[in-house]
Amino acid sequence: MHRFVTLLSVVLFATTCLPLTFAQQTGTAESQAVQVQGLREPVVVRRDERGIPYITARNDEDLYFAQGYATAADRLWQMDLLRRTARGELAEIFGNPTLEEDKRHRTFGFTQTADAEVAQASPAARAILEAYARGVNAYIAGLEPKSLPPEFLILQFQPRPWTPSDSLVVVKLFFESLSNTWRLDVMREAFADLPAEKREALMPVASPLDVLVVGNDTRKTAVVRPLSSPPDGTVSVDTLRFLEEDEDRMSRSLARVGLAAENLAASNNWVVSGKHTASGKPLLANDPHLAPSAPAIWYQIHLNAPGVRVAGVTAAGLPGVIIGHNDRIAWGFTNVGPDVQDLYIEKFDPSNPRRYMTPTGWQDAEIRHEEIKVRKVLTDSATDNVAIDVMVTRHGPIVLEKDSKRYALRWTALDPKLNNATGVFQLNRARNWREFTAAVRGYTPPMQNMVYADVDGHIGYYAAGMVPIRKSGDGSVPYDGSKDDGDWVSFIPFDKLPHLYDPPSGMVVTANQRIVGSDYQHFLTYSWAQPYRARRILDLLNEKKKMTANDFRAILGDTYSIAAATFTREAAKNLKGHPTSQTNEKLKETIAAFEGWDGHLNAESRVAPLAAQMRLAFRSRIINGALGPERARLFAWSNFDTTLDRIITTQPSDWLPSGFKSYADLYLACYEEGRQTLTKSLGADETKWVWGEMVKARFPHPLAVAPLVGLQFTVPPVPQNGTGGLAGATVNVGAAVSMRLIADPSDWDLSQHGISLGQSGIPTSPHWIDQLPDWRAVTPRTFPFTDPAIEKATKRTVLLQPK
Repeated sequence: MHRFVTLLSVVLFATTCLPLTFAQQTGTAESQAVQVQGLREPVVVRRDERGIPYITARNDEDLYFAQGYATAADRLWQMDLLRRTARGELAEIFGNPTLEEDKRHRTFGFTQTADAEVAQASPAARAILEAYARGVNAYIAGLEPKSLPPEFLILQFQPRPWTPSDSLVVVKLFFESLSNTWRLDVMREAFADLPAEKREALMPVASPLDVLVVGNDTRKTAVVRPLSSPPDGTVSVDTLRFLEEDEDRMSRSLARVGLAAENLAASNNWVVSGKHTASGKPLLANDPHLAPSAPAIWYQIHLNAPGVRVAGVTAAGLPGVIIGHNDRIAWGFTNVGPDVQDLYIEKFDPSNPRRYMTPTGWQDAEIRHEEIKVRKVLTDSATDNVAIDVMVTRHGPIVLEKDSKRYALRWTALDPKLNNATGVFQLNRARNWREFTAAVRGYTPPMQNMVYADVDGHIGYYAAGMVPIRKSGDGSVPYDGSKDDGDWVSFIPFDKLPHLYDPPSGMVVTANQRIVGSDYQHFLTYSWAQPYRARRILDLLNEKKKMTANDFRAILGDTYSIAAATFTREAAKNLKGHPTSQTNEKLKETIAAFEGWDGHLNAESRVAPLAAQMRLAFRSRIINGALGPERARLFAWSNFDTTLDRIITTQPSDWLPSGFKSYADLYLACYEEGRQTLTKSLGADETKWVWGEMVKARFPHPLAVAPLVGLQFTVPPVPQNGTGGLAGATVNVGAAVSMRLIADPSDWDLSQHGISLGQSGIPTSPHWIDQLPDWRAVTPRTFPFTDPAIEKATKRTVLLQPK
């Protein structure tokens, strides 16, 4: 992106001709009527002080038409960026810097898959997608070229019409963010030569901190299996570097649209029954964790039509409400992260590079020809064409070709037969647990931990999604593609997926941690998130007998780090016994600070920065010592930190890196490295070594880096509380908290819901970043739900009339 910055600077500053958002068009008037082509009957759209649309329609098609219209008015640029990212069309507007990202997405073939899903959709599902698209296009048709969002003016192009396929292709980006594990398969292949005990310790599955939702650990948890008969037995340094580069490309693409999720770990949710609340009714909380962006990934909305009244959040481009509540039930999502990607090393015919071996003999691979438009210069919209050929086997596209090996990818996201287009239509209308489970039975996006609460006092949980069952093995390392060992023979039956209804404990907590015990009969994954967030949430829930929404809000904002507290306690012990502590005053001060620290990563903490940098240095030295620097670069296993905790507390000699006589020496080296890092990043003035200076929440926009024109998109960074990874995740992960929900079935008008920045994607809108103060303070506002509450909250009303 940086290569087009200087070219953008020559484009005239365009704020004088910015379009008005849907909310702005109403001006200061209390009401306004707008004639729109495509409606069957009038639709009322109210806006509150945050610019949230409350849409009331007389039929479903008009409801989703108006949702598309309102969303486009606020987020048209974001919608276009999302679909361009998924379709591999970024280079058409950004030029060569994004070409490799486009090649990656063209290889996946998201466009072809989404088109096929539209073609096979039921008439009812297609009607919703088409209505939404008509609403988007009605808004676009009403714009003059000069009234387009500023990004279109700066980059000198116009949005093409929205299609039903565009909505489904956006879902593929959620798949990429939340179910992308194939690089781990190659990593495990590269580590197949390690002793089993070492490999198990590097890639642990279970820990004493685990918070299981379903089942128990009745047997030893399975370890990551070794590669059985590796084709060549090695993975080259060149391959490892390619994987690192591919990971960077994916991160850039997803971060640009606010969808990056580190190690698939995205979100907290929990629900408690009425026996644990002051109201006697359940309470439910959810805060998804995704990369911060401007605008935010989530869009708040309230939808009302015969048979449905629902409020919550969706993503720009997707009809309905993804997370929220209706008048009977509430639900929240966190990512499960099952292994739904398998790699197959295909054997190609040396005499015919298109033929590959299958269990029944040679077969020709499909060659998909793709042409990518690449902008020549950013001051002109003219493009060149770059052609690529994508090779597709019976398993899927070839995604990696190194060391004379070609890896094909099978992925649930790429099979139209495994994905339906019904979205959240039935979920939004579910009235009870029976209807809720019937709705999520058809859920096919990335598998989610779904927590549930209803007005009758029931709570529940379902891990819904498509998870393959292999003929043999578990897909954790690449298969030999010429055999049928890795064939997907079926999928975990819905009734066998992890679920609970009214558990005796009256609590369900999920935070991407291991959710099933070793007695669960099916394989989900070996790669779970760190258990710290889930354990801390459960501990806090158990501290008080009768919880309120304020208690839930305090948990959402909690910044205590189990991992950092463990580390500083042990570091203080070791450093205190080191001879250097007797003469080094700075070290003495650090030891005293560590001993007195409360373990909270608050913005004002002076202990947290050094504690985090020391733990990172300790972690790096341990991994480098175990794997060597080259292979350590590829290592990515979130749950390794639980092994690190064990090393920190027990100090096993076989993990002590060479060059150190004792762990006390290692801690001292980490202390010195931590101070050097802080001096380099924050300066020599140690009064500025505070958490909020070291870690800031930033909300990037793709054009914010451009001189002059980029200023309008810049959101000033703010000091961050908590962390998602540094020193071990806290419940409040900081910048990655994309929204917060506290659903209250005792009175839906008391439910609290907020996003990170604001409803609008237009920088001149009053709703560009108006929710940021509440986000920082962890004070999501109430989200009116009933007619009287909505009427009271209404600031502007627009009547959409058929033209």
